This record gives sequence, C-alpha cells and structure tokens, in this order.
Amino acid sequence: MNSLAKMLGWVVGAALLQGTTLLPVPGAAAAMPDTTVTIKDQPSSSTADHTKFDALKGPFASGPEMTKACLSCHTEAATQVQQSIHWTWEYRHPVTGQMLGKKRVINSFCGNVMSNEPRCTSCHAGYGWEDEKTFDFKEQSNVDCVVCHDKTGTYQKWPAGAGHPLYQPVTDSSGNICQPPDLAKIASSVGPPGRENCGACHFYGGGGDNVKHGDLSSALVNPSRHVDVHMSAEGADMSCIDCHTANGHKWPGSRYLGTVKGDGVKPRSGFRRTDVASCQSCHTERPHTGASIATLKLNDHTDKVACQTCHIPSYAKGGVPTKTWWDWSTAGKLKDGKPYHESDAEGRHTYLSEKGDFIWEEDVKPEYAFWNGIVEYSLLGDRIDPAGVVAVNRIFGEAGDPDSRIYPFKVMRGKQAYDTKNLSLVYTNVFGPQTDTAFWTNFDWGKAIAAGMQDSGVPYSGEYDFVETKMYWPTTHMVAPASEALDCGSCHAKQGRLAGLGGFYLPGRDGFPMTDRIGIGLLLLSLLGVALHAMIRLLGAGKRKQNPSNG
Repeated sequence: MNSLAKMLGWVVGAALLQGTTLLPVPGAAAAMPDTTVTIKDQPSSSTADHTKFDALKGPFASGPEMTKACLSCHTEAATQVQQSIHWTWEYRHPVTGQMLGKKRVINSFCGNVMSNEPRCTSCHAGYGWEDEKTFDFKEQSNVDCVVCHDKTGTYQKWPAGAGHPLYQPVTDSSGNICQPPDLAKIASSVGPPGRENCGACHFYGGGGDNVKHGDLSSALVNPSRHVDVHMSAEGADMSCIDCHTANGHKWPGSRYLGTVKGDGVKPRSGFRRTDVASCQSCHTERPHTGASIATLKLNDHTDKVACQTCHIPSYAKGGVPTKTWWDWSTAGKLKDGKPYHESDAEGRHTYLSEKGDFIWEEDVKPEYAFWNGIVEYSLLGDRIDPAGVVAVNRIFGEAGDPDSRIYPFKVMRGKQAYDTKNLSLVYTNVFGPQTDTAFWTNFDWGKAIAAGMQDSGVPYSGEYDFVETKMYWPTTHMVAPASEALDCGSCHAKQGRLAGLGGFYLPGRDGFPMTDRIGIGLLLLSLLGVALHAMIRLLGAGKRKQNPSNG
C-alpha cells in the first residue's frame, strides 16, 4: 500500500511540477551567463571535377607541393583553414577567458603536445610542425588539404612524421614494407569530408581506436542501427558534416563550449545551418510526436534533460572498447632491462612499460551531470589539491540553471604526474626516439618531466609524484534507435541512472513528504469511495430483493 501511495504521490508531484519537471534544491548557486549567439544560414554546394585539372596531375614530391596546386584554384582555402581550431589548436573560451585547444590543455591520455610535437602533430591539419618555436603557422603550403578531402582511402599521415605522409618506402617494426601514397591520384580524387577522413584523427585520439572519446571509433565507419542510427546505412546514413556543417572551414561543435540546448531558430528550407551542431537544429525543442500523454511528458523533459541522455544509453559500442582508466604512475617497469607488455583475453594491452596500466570497457553506461556547455580546465601552472581527485577539467551546470541539461559523459580516470612543490600538473616529454629525455625511450620520469617543462614558461621544482585525476568527455555520438532509448523507469527509480545526481527532486527516486502525504490521502479517499460505492450497491440490491415489484 505504501508503494502504491508513493506512486500516486509521484504522479501528483509531476502534475504540480508541470513545466519544470525537476525541482531545484533551495540555496543552489546562480546560473552561469547566457552564451546564446546569433546565427545565419548558408547554402552548401560543389561544382568541380578535379580529375580534369592539369595542375592536380602531378607528380608531387611532397604534401606542400600538392597544396600549392590546390591553392591555385582554391585561393582562400588556406587562409580560412589557418583561422580554424584545426590549424591553430587554440581556443579562447568566451566565458572563462581561458586559452584552451589541443596546443594548450593537459589531458588524461598522452598528456600534452609541447615537446612531443612530431608524434602529436601527425593529426594536425598541416605539414611540418616539429617544434612550436620554429613551425611557420603562416606558410600556406603547410596546410594539408587532402587529409580531410581524400576520397581514395589511401592517404595517411605517418605516425611520427609531424603531419607528413611517407615519401619513400619504409619498413615498420613488424617487418612490413609501407609504401608512400600516390599524391597525384589523391589530389585528383578529392571531395567533401567523409567519416573516414574525420575518423582518421578523431577516432584514434589518445593513441588508438576509441581510446579517448568513447563515442568516436572505427565502428562508426559502417555502423549498424544499434551503434548509431544516424550514421547507419540502415538508418539516416549521415556523415559527420551533415551535423558539423562548415562555413569557411570552421566547424561547429566543441567540447570546450558545448551546445546543450536549442536556440529556437530553424534553418530555411533547402539550407543547412553552419553555426551549430545540436539535436534541436533538426529535431526542434519538441521532438516527440503523437497525441498522447507519454509524448506530452517526454517533450516536457527537454527543458532539463539533454536528448543524448535518453538516446545514448551506452557508448563504446560496435565491438570497439574505450579506455576508462590510465595509470601513468606504474609506467617504466622493465623485464631483463627491456620494456614489456601485458594483454587481456581479447588481446588488448592492459600494461605497457611506456604507458602504465589501463582498463578497457565496452557498452559503457554514461555518467550524468547537469551541464550548461561551459568547461574549465586545470592548465599548466594552475594550483591543484593532491589530497583529492584532481579534475583535469570541470563542467558547469546545476538543476536551477535554465541553460543546464542533464547530460551524459565519459569520465576518464587515472593517475598523472604533478609538481609536488608548486602543486600543479606538469608537461611530460614522452616521444623522441633520438633524445635522452623522452620517457618512451629512457623510462626516466625525472628527465621526461624536466624536458617537458623546459620551454613551457612555468616554473618546475624538479620534484614530482603522481595524483589521481578525472576528466569529462561529453557523449554525443552513437545515438541508439528510438526503440532502445531509456524508458521512464531507467531514471525514475531508487537505483536508477540518476541515483547519484543531486540538487533536485526526481519523482520515483526521492521521497517528498508533501506529495507522499497527498498520495496516501488520495489513495485512502479512493479506497473509501470504492467501499462506500460497494456498500450502496449492496444495500440497493438487498432492497430490490425485498420489494421485487420495484425492479
């Protein structure tokens, strides 16, 4: 009876909270500032057959030579690329004021770009970034056009080539001979970026397939509907640029300033929005259709719950796991003076002398938090508290903030090096086969940290240890079909998915004395009404038996 009463109380509570759905706890902090921007619509089209251009027939001795041929027609392309985050690897956050971007932040994976450029910059949209101090960011021929536009599937940046592909045959560590790509063929076979183009870098961030994001892996090249209903050929068969639509080589979508809610603006018919990558830009703020109470209530959730929360019940799908723990403190162990590795039953490395211990997971349930799209990082030199878990980045949002939504995240955990005197995270030099400081070569943390910090401009005490860290990664890909979306009971339950998310009243999860009492009262009144109705019918039936002529 008590559970029935509470259920009725939840219904009453939901009715009382109609329009707000989630009730903020008194005393919650003020909301972060509004970050709404004005948008414009832009058309997209292509009108050239690149196989017909003599300038693209080569031969080309290098990537920069090929780029010069591209720029002979696309005169403004390099200028546009060089103003984008794909080139600068920098992003000035408009709310926090922090200078972020791959070039500046510390992450929970391979740490930092500075001192590791030839390896990290194999995913830069350019050629030759071997050292930040000497690379010419203004030279237009350094822009790599085909990494995004190759349609042959044969172009690949060499892993330690500072953005260059191979130009001569090379024998790899397994004894295989790797041939350089045919640059003339590639230059004549270009087109809009496809999943493979974007995925060549974004699927393999952090040193391997799906290591970093969790929701971006090679499984998205040809996914089933279960893996991603948008990208599946059995679903919408969309590519990355159907959501991330470029305008002047600038792409919407950022983990530094996420788009967690719609702005109410719809694109004109026949045009694609080029300024925003959000569910609402296609599905609107009221995405659920049909005339039913369930539909009305689902649409009532969109002011507090992100679409991704219900429609991405798990990430790391399609048989490609993701790393959820990376402990650098155990790296450097040797056997017989040599590095070694350990693997699980699936052949995945669980320990590498170069990198430490890992935990891999598949079909992972996200963690949930209120988020208004704003992220702040622990940058080099920022003071940390090693007594607790250090947040590599922090997300902003709360139940009482109208710009916040309950959002799903991959939370990456592990241990990283820090300066024990200055109390800040540090840069580490891990890559450098020809140096005596790179950790992957000499396994000496003292030398690796000193070299990483040398040109950073931030003081280093020379003393280090390791601290446990966590880092938030928004989950927004691997959208499931509607039939696999979370149901009400997934969250509205004592041990549901939102059991650990506080700051608001959630029907089905929380006890609420007023609605519980109302529910019990209504239940008692209902039972009393049923009893009275039964008594009246019984009395009426008895009278009819005593006086059949009245029947």
